[in-house]
Amino acid sequence: MTTETAARLRELHTRTNPLILPNAWDAASARAVEAAGFPVVATGSAAMAAVLGYEDGEHTPPGEMLAAVARIARAVSVPVTADMERGYGLPPAELVERLLETGAVGCNLEDSGHGGLVDMEEQADFLAAVRAAAGGDLVVNARVDTYVAGDRTTSDALARGGRYLKAGADCVYPIGLTDPEEIGTLAAQLPINVLFRPGAPSLAELAALGVVRVSYGHGLHQAAHAYAEGLFAAVREGHDPYRRDA
Repeated sequence: MTTETAARLRELHTRTNPLILPNAWDAASARAVEAAGFPVVATGSAAMAAVLGYEDGEHTPPGEMLAAVARIARAVSVPVTADMERGYGLPPAELVERLLETGAVGCNLEDSGHGGLVDMEEQADFLAAVRAAAGGDLVVNARVDTYVAGDRTTSDALARGGRYLKAGADCVYPIGLTDPEEIGTLAAQLPINVLFRPGAPSLAELAALGVVRVSYGHGLHQAAHAYAEGLFAAVREGHDPYRRDA
């Protein structure tokens, strides 16, 4: 069943109709994503770390993050793909085993850490080991961090993305892109995930550029949290928080 669910997730990555992922951060938000009609729930590590009381950047203990992913997977009937940062220090085989135990059938794995960009071949070896352990049971989205931690060149992003696909990744995620021309250049050669954020092309434009996947990272959680802060401030000031003009 896991392989079939992963295959369903994999098939949703198309250049004509990209997979849209408004990232969830807990079971309640995951259920809301599913209720809104989205065919997949994706988690976001920064949002989930905040909910769990930790800073982003692998400060969350792996057991806590995996338990949170499991709660989300139990709460919905659609495939779940989890942002696992760099794997939280777990060996590839253990990472795969524990992630599959949560019920997730996909993951993000990034190629930077506290020391900056990881060597490309080292990351490719890591992804290959993940693929060997997972077989077809995991859809692997390999994040490429050259635009946030590297030289920001198209050639470097293409080199890393192509290498990660050869190592077994299904999709690559060059985070930090907003320029339509550069997105189009990468999308023409690689199946790419683009982070939707202010300044990014619209969903329709991203589809026209050939992007196969669009995610929202921790942006929606930030917006929801800011709204909640406004409600709390209204209560503090003695206003009715349920009135839109409060």
